[in-house]
Amino acid sequence: MIARTNGQPGAASAGDPYVPSHGNGGYHVESYELDLDYRVSSNRLTGKAIITAVATQALSRISFDLAGLRVSKVSVNGRRPQRYTHRAGKLHISANIMDGAEFTVDVQYAGNPKPEDSPWGDLGWEELTEGVIVASQPSGAATWFPCNDHPGDKAHYRITITTDSPYHVVANGRLVSRRVKASRTTWVFDQAAPMATYLATVQIGRYDEVELATSPVPTRAVLPASQLRAFRTDFGRQQAMMTLFCRLFGPYPFASYTVVVTDDPLEIPLEAQGISVFGSNHLDGRRGSERLVAHELAHQWFGNSLTPASWQHIWLNEGFACYAEWLWSEASGGLTAAQQVSKAHTRLKGLPQDLLLSDPGPELMFDDRLYKRGAITLHVLRLHLGDDAFFELLRAWTKAHRHGSVTTEEFIALATTSSPDETAVRALFAAWLDSTELPALRTGRPRLRP
Repeated sequence: MIARTNGQPGAASAGDPYVPSHGNGGYHVESYELDLDYRVSSNRLTGKAIITAVATQALSRISFDLAGLRVSKVSVNGRRPQRYTHRAGKLHISANIMDGAEFTVDVQYAGNPKPEDSPWGDLGWEELTEGVIVASQPSGAATWFPCNDHPGDKAHYRITITTDSPYHVVANGRLVSRRVKASRTTWVFDQAAPMATYLATVQIGRYDEVELATSPVPTRAVLPASQLRAFRTDFGRQQAMMTLFCRLFGPYPFASYTVVVTDDPLEIPLEAQGISVFGSNHLDGRRGSERLVAHELAHQWFGNSLTPASWQHIWLNEGFACYAEWLWSEASGGLTAAQQVSKAHTRLKGLPQDLLLSDPGPELMFDDRLYKRGAITLHVLRLHLGDDAFFELLRAWTKAHRHGSVTTEEFIALATTSSPDETAVRALFAAWLDSTELPALRTGRPRLRP
């Protein structure tokens, strides 16, 4: 559990320091049950959210994040509250909840969802030419359901979506049922593994579904039929990636993996829990975006199963996923990880030296330098520990914190147990994480075993 500030009226916000307007104190969400009805042609969303939570202190007010939609009805434990207000992206509900008590909030709402402006671009529910894409990282979840939008508050989800029958729907978790009634289809998904709000998603489009593999992980693709030929080339080695990553990082953490390809171009691919989303521009029939295929798959371990307790620790997502790209490059006959490190280090030396990897700040949390420097840090650690100890560390890391929230300090603490020289390991992390100056590279060229 992350530390929570007081949830009483007038108390300090419990939001993440990088996204201070999101996140709320005084409770932990156990589950979200979302029942959504969406009209594609009019971009009209009608929703009902049943949120079950446990108070971590006595409460006289419960707050949720919800932006751009209109609330029509609220109840707490089946009763209408004395008062609620909804403004500036916050739903505040008057309620008297005892410390440690479980409570249920029912919110009914509707409107025309749209992305929310942020320092990182438009985030949340967004219309495509034919359908919808939802990109919630780091603060877009509140554009489509009321939530405690903090990366450290993970919960179970059950998502029901009713929409026009020509459209295919993808959401997190197992497809429980699909019911067709006249011109409308209702899809029900259940995500049993704890999930952060920023990883919750809905994808709607005129898609075909293709089964790609049943072992070691059930894998499928959902995409326009016109993209299938290029997809088979561009994602043709994804199964080999899955096998490699399961060997290096430990068992795949979820029940299945789905790749969605939209009919629209996307600036960057998107990861969600159990799902990765690519744009039509990421298909060229020549594996031109294969490093991104590896990057998004690696996020299922690093970022989705192991979620940062706060955004300060974002390098634990992006540095690890970037290093997975380099490991795949080496395993598939491309540049070795050592060559990728040398190339990236040379580039970083010519860029501003103002990035503090352990606390990059909101302005730099998605800076490409963070990705590359984080990956180099892992390679330097690999050189220090040796391959056997390094990959055993990664597997121990993903096992110990499976479906949990993690911090940099926890990773450092675990890494020190992998070396007889704790002082050297801590000095390594201090140089690469806690200083803006880029350290010199140590020589060494480890090679992955087949």
